[in-house]
Parts: sequence; structure tokens; C-alpha cells
Amino acid sequence: MSIEPNADPSRRRFLRSAVKGSLLFPGLLHALCAEGAEDPLAPKAPHFTSKAKRVIFLFMTGGVSHVDTFDHKPALFRDVGKEVKLDHPEIRNRPGYERIFLKRPQWEFARHGASGMEVSTLFPEVASCADKIALIRSMHTDHSNHYNATLGMHTGSFAFARPSIGSWVSYGLGTVNRNLPSFIAIAPAQTYAGTQVYASDFLPGAHQGTRIVPGAEPIADIRPSVPTVQQKHELAMLARRDRRHAAARPHDPGLEARMRSFETAFGMQSAVPDVFDFSKESDATLALYGLARGRTDGFGWQCLAARRLVERGVRFVELIDTGSSGNWDSHGDMMDHERLARNVDRPIAGLLKDLESRGMLEDTLVVWTTEFGRTPFNNTADARGREHHNWAFSSWLAGAGVRGGTIHGSTDEYGVRVAEDGVHVHDFHATILHLMGLDHTRLTYRHSGRDYRLTDVHGTVVEGVLA
Repeated sequence: MSIEPNADPSRRRFLRSAVKGSLLFPGLLHALCAEGAEDPLAPKAPHFTSKAKRVIFLFMTGGVSHVDTFDHKPALFRDVGKEVKLDHPEIRNRPGYERIFLKRPQWEFARHGASGMEVSTLFPEVASCADKIALIRSMHTDHSNHYNATLGMHTGSFAFARPSIGSWVSYGLGTVNRNLPSFIAIAPAQTYAGTQVYASDFLPGAHQGTRIVPGAEPIADIRPSVPTVQQKHELAMLARRDRRHAAARPHDPGLEARMRSFETAFGMQSAVPDVFDFSKESDATLALYGLARGRTDGFGWQCLAARRLVERGVRFVELIDTGSSGNWDSHGDMMDHERLARNVDRPIAGLLKDLESRGMLEDTLVVWTTEFGRTPFNNTADARGREHHNWAFSSWLAGAGVRGGTIHGSTDEYGVRVAEDGVHVHDFHATILHLMGLDHTRLTYRHSGRDYRLTDVHGTVVEGVLA
């Protein structure tokens, strides 16, 4: 699935660009596409048959501590205060960290479900879904700073801007609802790496993520401010100007993307108000997400919005936990994790249960991750916080094509390094694409004279988590 941008202007290309700028001629646009013209958002067949049709990507920004959540280490309780010698990137040449000591987890662990998966008391509701989850305890990444690790988790590149995983999925599979963006990111505030986490970069602009901010008006100015007849006249005039502008600039991908955005925006005027109108959701459903009726913020709102979006055909929805509670970067006090977990625990479990009750979990892939873990040690055994830790952390998958109740990989006795079956971010991405029916080595795009892919020249599908 590789596309070489067309360098030769033609009447068909001109007409296609002109129609993309018009919100009034969707029938002609589809007719052109039927004749073979490229429509970047047209539904595409996957490389092979798969169960997953859509993704909900839950990103816990800031670095969740694996040894306090999903990676039980009894030895940390037993050997608290033991000095260890490590050349770790977060303590190298750092004053006050000449000596480091093991720090015990601050929460207890228990077994859950038929699988006996060990989860800490930070996530009691998610723990109740243990048999739906494939837990990866052997994740590792290339950088221990937020910007690079966050960029890497989203784009596969740790230093340079590249297309987000949501954009790659949109590019590979297209969309089934032209009235909504194929890729949506719901975030109260920007996370590390900013808009790059949902940008399309060199992929066609139609695949860029649309950020939605929870609130009474998740998308500003979505309702027309003028009568429909007047709007049609205005849009027809805009379409004529777009056609003339495009004729003089046939190779401008940015222009094409902006023209396409007008078409999407027109469809969103009718689709968006319904998506974010939760008034017809039952009290039982709202309670499942821990969401009070009428509330329009919080992670519960984000999770319910995600279910309603994928229900209406959105291909990839990312939820970024950047609410008023802050993020998971708990240098100063690990007890911050308790407040943060309380905000997301019930909504995430509610999302899994709601999808399952509606028969949607069987074709929806749910991904839970963070950019890295946190150190099992600190410069004193009684330090209140933990530092960044890229050597090992935990992530999990649930839903379509996933073997629930599975634990893949492990870390050493203290959770410092991966001990077996390591999963790099590239492997994680390859597995997500595989579950969507996409071969990560074949999902490529020609840019600046070479073929690019999400996983660069790396990545192996993690077979152990597949059903």
C-alpha cells in the first residue's frame, strides 16, 4: 500500500482538487473517485482479514509507574533500602544521585480474574476486566525525556516529526463516515510534543487528527451562524475561488488538505451535535463511566465520547489524559498516582464493559499505554517520588483479536530491566497495525525519494498477545 504523489497535472486531478474545495458536490466527488481518481479517505481493504475495525488509544501522559500498577515486584517490598549500582540516564552525572536505593511500591497487589493477573489497588475497576486484557510487562523505549518518548510512542520517531499512528491507520484503511474526521484526539490540554502526537506530517492532510476539547462546546462554532440558503451561496462562491486557486497550484498538498477540511467541516455541522449529545444515554450507562448527567468534562466524558465516535464510524480515537488533575509525572510525590488513577480507573473499565455489552469490543481494539515507566529506585529509599524510566514499563491491549487474560514478557526481580520477551515501541506499533489487518512492512508512503513507514526499518508483531 504505497502511494507515489502524482507529479503531472491533468484535467482529472484539477477537477478532483476543485471538487474537494466544494461542499456542495459530494456526488461528483464520489463519481470521480469511482473512475479511479484518488480519494484519500475512501474506505480501503486491509492487507488481510482482521477482527479490529477501529482503535481507541488511551494515553496516560507523564509516565505511569509500572512497579506501582501492573508489574508486581515482591522483591522491592523485601529489599527496600538496598543500594544498587546502575548507569541510568536519569541519574548520570546528576548531583545528589551518586548513590541510589530501592524504593518499595506504595500500593499492594492482588490477583484478579481466571487469569490471576496481578494488578495493584490503584486500578480496582480495570483489574475487574483482567480477563479481557493482554498485559505487556516488557515494554521499553529509546528515551527517558517526555518529549522524545511521547513522540516515539505516537510516531515511531524519537527525534523528528513523523506521521502519528492514528494518521497511518487512517491512511491505510480510510473512513466509513465522511461527516466526521477519520482520526480524532480528545485532550483537555496539549501533551508533550504538542500537535505532533496527532499530526499527519508528510501523509495527505486529510489524515491529520482533529483535536477535540471536552466542554459544553467540544468543537467551537460548529453550528451555522447563517441560514442554510445563505451558507450554500457563500460556499458556492468559495468553491469557485478554490478552483481558480488550485488550478495555479496543482502540487500544493497543504492547499488540497485545507480544501478537504471544508468538506469535512460541512458534514460535521450535522454529525457533531448528535455525537456529543449524551442526553439519551441511560443513567446506568453514565454510571458505568462515573459520569454525572450534564457533566461535559473529565475522563469519563472522554471515554463515553470515544464509544459514541467509534460507534459512528470514526477509525481512530485517542484519549489523552491531560485533565485538571495534572499528569503522571510524579517526581515529587507518588501519591499523585492515587488521584490520577481514581480519575481514569472507572471510565476505562466502563468503556471496556460498555463496548462488550454492545457487541463492539469484538471489533474494537483498545490500547492503554504511557511513554515510559518510573524508576524502582531513587536517591533515598524513602524518597516520595520516582524518576523517568525508559528501560521497562507496562502497556496493555484489549478487544478485537487480543488474547485476554494474557501476560507477555517480564522484567527482572526489581522491575529495572526487561528480562524476557522485550517489546520495543516499534514492536508495539507493528502489533497494533497487525490487529487492524495492516502489515507494518507494507504500509508505506513515498516521501523525499524513499519509502517511509510507522515502524521505520524495525518492528516485530508480538504474537503472544494475539487470539
